Amino acid sequence: MLTSLHVEGRSLLHRIPVKPKLLGLMVFGLALYLIAQPLVLTAALVLTGFLYLSTGVGLWEGLRRLKPVLFTIAFLAAVNLILLSPEETLVTTLRLVAILFLAAAVTASTTIADFMAAVTDFAWPLERLGLMKAADLGLALGLVLRFVPEIAQRYEALKEAHAARGIPVKLSRMLGPLIISTLKDADRIAEAIDARGIRDQ
Repeated sequence: MLTSLHVEGRSLLHRIPVKPKLLGLMVFGLALYLIAQPLVLTAALVLTGFLYLSTGVGLWEGLRRLKPVLFTIAFLAAVNLILLSPEETLVTTLRLVAILFLAAAVTASTTIADFMAAVTDFAWPLERLGLMKAADLGLALGLVLRFVPEIAQRYEALKEAHAARGIPVKLSRMLGPLIISTLKDADRIAEAIDARGIRDQ
């Protein structure tokens, strides 16, 4: 059972500390939006795809993890073909997929605890200004990263249950049970957090 997006390994990305990786992801994403040459963006996509696979995630598992986002990007590309020129659509799609691969590589090569610590440190100036609690932001991100794969697995289980009963698999039918079970988990997590006094520290 997949309980985390993190992949154990000793790749180059695994050895780089989380803060440089997050800053690199931000700089890379900004740089791509200054580039409009399809060849350069294709090279960036190949590079980030290689980095993603170098984490040890495996080709099919890596694609399975990104399938919902890739479908969304494909849908946006289809819409853009109606609104924009083919070249503009290609440039936009290449940018999105390259950023997606790099973000997935950073996520796969970083533990949830390291993510939480880095985000908490980055948010510390905001806490000094009285705008928020840095630890709360780190905790929120950690919970999201921890339960995204679990929600995806729950969706797959619901889909298989519908198929086994001969019920047509439709998102509209599964959305209700999926939201309810997720909210129940959220309530249990909130109770556990409050019982440990984490939000009062």
